[in-house]
Amino acid sequence: MSYKITVIPGDGIGKEITDSAVEVLKKVDEKFGLGLSYTYKDAGGTAYDKFGTPLPEDTIEACKASDGVLFGAVGGDKWDNVDPALRPEKAILGLRKNLGLYANLRPVKVADALVEYSPLKPELVKGVDLVIVRELIGGIYFGDKCESEQHNGAERAWDLENYSVPEVDRIAKLAFETAKLRRGKVTSVDKANVLATSRLWRRTVAKLAESYPDVELNNLYVDNCAMQLAIRPTQFDVIVMGNLFGDILSDEAAVVGGSIGMMPSASIGTSTSLYEPIHGSAPDIAGKGIANPMGTILSAAMLLRYSLHEEEAAKAIEAAVDKALADGYRTPDLWKEGFKKANTEEITKVICERI
Repeated sequence: MSYKITVIPGDGIGKEITDSAVEVLKKVDEKFGLGLSYTYKDAGGTAYDKFGTPLPEDTIEACKASDGVLFGAVGGDKWDNVDPALRPEKAILGLRKNLGLYANLRPVKVADALVEYSPLKPELVKGVDLVIVRELIGGIYFGDKCESEQHNGAERAWDLENYSVPEVDRIAKLAFETAKLRRGKVTSVDKANVLATSRLWRRTVAKLAESYPDVELNNLYVDNCAMQLAIRPTQFDVIVMGNLFGDILSDEAAVVGGSIGMMPSASIGTSTSLYEPIHGSAPDIAGKGIANPMGTILSAAMLLRYSLHEEEAAKAIEAAVDKALADGYRTPDLWKEGFKKANTEEITKVICERI
């Protein structure tokens, strides 16, 4: 048995956190004999500086040839004035398109050790276990756009949102299938009282729901969903939504969980899938050795689960992270008086020791 993993560190803290995740993968490989091999490729601002493009063709080809992709983070104010078509963020958008990564799964499961870190009361947070299913390659991020034009004597810009029935059908089916494996409830999020795309979204999801009689469907407007995530997050099982709403609400849900630095994600494709933490490249702390790598380490666990179907190895990583937290270790973003402060390298070592 052997698996090929393409590692794309990206920008900012990307190298530090992917190095940590690979170290943990090597440890789990020793234990379970997985036969993992790694290819490193550039993307984002780093690739732009080297090659004049945020997403070199050989990076795309390496990803297509691999069993899974581990991604760090891209972006930084260093590239704020680059041509919009060449900005670092175009790398992740391009990978989604080229690899057909149509869905993003973002689990938010609050570890008992992190309940106190949530800005919400412990009784609201304890037991939170939800998955956000976000559509990734449609909607306003991929629609037609205009950076600048004159209209009625004033400069304006615009972005076009559109969704087709097959796009909505595909993401909704993934949400229903995910719910069947969990608690059997899907919440579909839209803005159907205002947006035409949302009305099509709601009709399409409702029609598909007829094929899943054992799954409960309810609809929420996006503003109400944002409020409910803060008021009663335990009500949710699987939440499905379009690209823009998913981008925003998944970050809110991560804060409910205690720290954005803890949250993993899986971008599911028809062949290769990509795994990354949901936080950004944090250029302000890059190179200081204090970044929290646990979101990336948990993303590596998702890679083992969803791409390699190595469930025991995935569980071993997740259990080691939980044990490190339960034993009182905290990275600087989570540290409080009474806990053991651990930098990036130290928390990685602590987790490896518990595998």
